[in-house]
Amino acid sequence: MFDNSVTSKYQEIALDIANSIYKEDFKEGDKLHGRSTLAGKYNVSPETIRRAIKLLEDVDVVRSHKGSGITILSKDKAFKYINKFKNIESVASYKVTLANQIQQKMELENNIIATIDKIIDYTSRFSNTTSITPLEIEVTEKCSFIGKSIGGVSFWQHTGGTIIGMKRDNETILSPGPYATFELGDVLLVIGEEKVYNAVKMFLEED
Repeated sequence: MFDNSVTSKYQEIALDIANSIYKEDFKEGDKLHGRSTLAGKYNVSPETIRRAIKLLEDVDVVRSHKGSGITILSKDKAFKYINKFKNIESVASYKVTLANQIQQKMELENNIIATIDKIIDYTSRFSNTTSITPLEIEVTEKCSFIGKSIGGVSFWQHTGGTIIGMKRDNETILSPGPYATFELGDVLLVIGEEKVYNAVKMFLEED
């Protein structure tokens, strides 16, 4: 009955009429203006008014009589219609918000991947002139910090390396952040100077 994103004009008109009935601007048994008069009031076509009235007829808020106008049937059902409409609108709004957030998340992940690719490409082409190298380091059973977080062990402070990604169970976690934990079998994607590799290996596997 309702659009999933943007409220149609006839739905807005139906809701406005239902509100008027609930506030008793129109009382049960009263007659509404004809479709042409309502069309002029809302500045829409008679067809739009017909669709709005049909919505209210479907839930027994009003009844349309050919040649005798539109009769108000129920204030209570007008109230139920208002609440039903609001609930549907809320769900539709949440769906739109979620879709936008998912789209933003995908765009952010794509941007991060693109940035990592640029770093790898840059360092591979200029490996002789730069000291920054992307490294892949596996977390083995020798790791002293399995189950502990990146921030909790002060990874950067001890190694000088920055973890920009983490491969786990065939999934790549981008920008894992300080609360991500080290798990057995993880492959860390680390950026840092050439000496960082040994520093990370020693730090992860120290006794």
